[in-house]
Amino acid sequence: MNTVEVDVLVIGAGPVGLFGAYYAGVRGLRTAVVDSLSQVGGQVTAMYPEKQIYDIAGFPAVSGRTLVANLVAQAAPYDPIYLLGQEAQTLDRVPVPDRPDRLVIRTSAGTEIVTGAVVVTGGIGTFTPRPLPAGEAFLGRGLDYFVPTSDAYAGRDVVVVGGGDSAVDWALMLHPVARSVTVVHRREAFRAHPGSLEQLRAAPVDVITNAQVVSTTGGAALQHIEIRVTGEDATRSLPCDRLVAALGFTANLGPLREWGLELHDNRHLVVDSAMRTALDGVFAAGDIVDYDGKVRLIATGFGEVATAVNNAAVHLDPAAQLFPGHSTDTPASVPQPA
Repeated sequence: MNTVEVDVLVIGAGPVGLFGAYYAGVRGLRTAVVDSLSQVGGQVTAMYPEKQIYDIAGFPAVSGRTLVANLVAQAAPYDPIYLLGQEAQTLDRVPVPDRPDRLVIRTSAGTEIVTGAVVVTGGIGTFTPRPLPAGEAFLGRGLDYFVPTSDAYAGRDVVVVGGGDSAVDWALMLHPVARSVTVVHRREAFRAHPGSLEQLRAAPVDVITNAQVVSTTGGAALQHIEIRVTGEDATRSLPCDRLVAALGFTANLGPLREWGLELHDNRHLVVDSAMRTALDGVFAAGDIVDYDGKVRLIATGFGEVATAVNNAAVHLDPAAQLFPGHSTDTPASVPQPA
């Protein structure tokens, strides 16, 4: 078993978790970040890396990919340890005389993380795409559930299935590079943001509503799909060598449910104003938390995780100051990348 010893473990490598890794570094805390996904960025990287985000302070607009890259660069001088592609599973407590307990978290990859404090920034938890039964045979050979980059779709006939924000965003992202893009949605009405729908209607994208994919065909890779449109006797055949299923996701807190944390609506962690959970030494921030007046935005999560880390620093050392000082006070103390 691989053992990692740190001061703070951040669970979740989305934007809020990455900012938490930076802030822990500012407080002089050795930090590890664990995430079940194989890359940093959480939902932003997995679902809308090319989409412009407009409510990040100081950025009139920033793509999801750029935001994540900047957050990684911001934390880099403090050398956080990234443990990706593994899920935090069990938590045990080891009492230490005259000091806060040491927490031992074991992951699905067999890593044992020994830490003084945990900050959970898991967003909506582990999210799993809803499957497209008619296309599962071509998973990895033409069927995708995420579109992290448009490169693999250049010159392809792409069909996007779904009517939510992800489906529309991916269609808008891919049509400039694909040979063709068609959106297939089982209803007439879309759930996507009205502004995005206006862009979709103005784009060179075919939109077929009241339709479902009923079969997929091809050899080593996908070549065609058959769709059934309500009110039509015969199915339609569409050329398709990349099929994107954007049917939504199921979210699950997973093993965190077994830790003894107080839950709200069975899916959010209850915290106080210091971002403390019901477990001593375990803090939380971002979309995964709940308290009176909670607003689920990345911008809100940045402030929450700074609060969580500063309170974690005091938990680790009760003599430490809660207020960390201003970053402009000691710029020379910030380590620089080699």
